[in-house]
Amino acid sequence: MNNARSHELFTRASQLLPGGVNSPVRAFKSVGGEPFFAQRAEGAYLFDVDGNRYVDYVGSWGPMIAGHAHPQVLAAVERTMRDGLSFGVPNALEVAMAEEIVKIVPSCAMVRMVNSGTEATLSAIRVARGATGRSRIVKFEGCYHGHGDSFLVKAGSGVMTLGLPNSPGVPSALADLTLTLPYNDFDAATKLFDEVGGEIAGLIIEPIVGNANCILPREGYLQHLRELCSKHGALLIFDEVMTGFRVALGGAQALYGIEPDLSTFGKIIGGGMPVGAYGGRRDLMSQVAPAGPIYQAGTLSGNPVAMAAGLATLALIQAPGFHAELERRTHTLCDGLEAAAREAGVAFHTTRAPGMFGLYFREGPVETFEDAKASDTARFNRFFHGMLERGVYLAPSAFEAGFMSSAHGEAEIALTLDAARAAFAAL
Repeated sequence: MNNARSHELFTRASQLLPGGVNSPVRAFKSVGGEPFFAQRAEGAYLFDVDGNRYVDYVGSWGPMIAGHAHPQVLAAVERTMRDGLSFGVPNALEVAMAEEIVKIVPSCAMVRMVNSGTEATLSAIRVARGATGRSRIVKFEGCYHGHGDSFLVKAGSGVMTLGLPNSPGVPSALADLTLTLPYNDFDAATKLFDEVGGEIAGLIIEPIVGNANCILPREGYLQHLRELCSKHGALLIFDEVMTGFRVALGGAQALYGIEPDLSTFGKIIGGGMPVGAYGGRRDLMSQVAPAGPIYQAGTLSGNPVAMAAGLATLALIQAPGFHAELERRTHTLCDGLEAAAREAGVAFHTTRAPGMFGLYFREGPVETFEDAKASDTARFNRFFHGMLERGVYLAPSAFEAGFMSSAHGEAEIALTLDAARAAFAAL
């Protein structure tokens, strides 16, 4: 596989950008080697600057649920951009987006658009603290909620990939206000709330952990957290930046029948453009400025082009049977991967939710952060490169979820499984 042009670009980038990239996991640091540089994308495929083609299971880290460069999304963007890229005043598309989110997600009576998932989670935490008058927040080991100071404590995603459990630059006084719990541990959550429940402003969780690969909640676990928060007056915050509109139209909260107090969104509601949002109960969101005293602002929030791309994507995924078919394809892929691993005698386990999946080089089950960390990352790294050489792009980290799109058809899944059989055999 020719990578000369990508190598040249990475060499240049390494002199100009920290690590040669603008987001850490892109650097391939944990899997080894150098990243390829994309030229274009279409449907289920990425094409790099050297002319190589890859079946893409990263999907720009989640937004491309309908595939890359979907004609309806591109048409919406083209129509909108002809009228201007940004106005600095309200536009009709941000109202339409708010109406769409409120319609789809029953727990959200009001929303505020922002520009990234990190902005959304930071803002939701500020609302929780402002509304309750409390300072402490609770997060979970292996969950990643963006790079805000309060969240870089036992975080997942790139922090976990790079072996950075905490980050320099986070004041200890602020880190001390963040309490961590093991995901899927009922007793630990009960004990923490019994001890300091009256000091907790909010509990934030990825209802399906997508930043320690893909860990699903044990039966009744999210309901247990809902009950604890209600009992102790803390706000339950679902970080649905990854799961929102993907695992079900209404997100993980619809899939599991839980109503959080606040929710954060991103990715799919931007259709590939930079976007985020947070929303929730009317009494909470009405405390956000200018309606209330909790300040948050953003120059490009509600950008018309991003709203157009997001609205077009939301229209596509509301087609009858969309998520059921996405789930079927996810199971077909994961079942096929597990079968290929068994044929090769490789310890391997998958986890899956509609439209997303996790790959672990260990026997199952995988239900906790400790389970995820016990996966053979060295073997994953070799498998990753084996798949890449055969034209399949997986997340370049043993601790990131994979994503299915409606553009991944039988041909793409078959190509993937052919590549996997060869890659497993090479292990």
